[in-house]
Amino acid sequence: MATEPIDLELAGLCVNSVGNAIGMPQLCTEWFGNQIFWLIVTLVAIYLILTKIALPRLGAVLAERSGTISNDLAAAEDLNRQARDAETAYEQALADARAEAQRISAEARAEIKDDLDAAIAKADEQIAEKTAESEAQISEIRAGAAASVTEVARDVAAEIVEALGGKADRSAIDAAVDSRVKGA
Repeated sequence: MATEPIDLELAGLCVNSVGNAIGMPQLCTEWFGNQIFWLIVTLVAIYLILTKIALPRLGAVLAERSGTISNDLAAAEDLNRQARDAETAYEQALADARAEAQRISAEARAEIKDDLDAAIAKADEQIAEKTAESEAQISEIRAGAAASVTEVARDVAAEIVEALGGKADRSAIDAAVDSRVKGA
């Protein structure tokens, strides 16, 4: 198995006569010094690699992440402030728009009321004219009707007198109808 001959004096008790290790070489007490030396060399090498190369890189990455996080937090706070400002501006614009809408609505109502009042006044005027015309016509009709009634009454009275066998005196019939129409 071994291609090189092992010096049995140097190997000590941890190697048999053929040159094969007996048991686990790490547990051989005669080799502890050598193992401790290489352990210390390995630990020092790992320590130097970690302190000179790995840990500075990790520290730089952590510092960069910390900076990025604090920058992101500052940006988020700034965006939050901008959002609050935008919301305040939006609320103000909305309130202004509502006030403007109410003002326009009030103006429109006032204008419509003025137009309505003018239309009502014009309609009242037209109604008054029509009423005056109608009253004049009614007065004419009443006067005409009264004259017609008087005329009809005269004619009827003359016809009745003639039907009863008398002679109708036009002046007497007129006087009798006129006194009756006047309410006497």
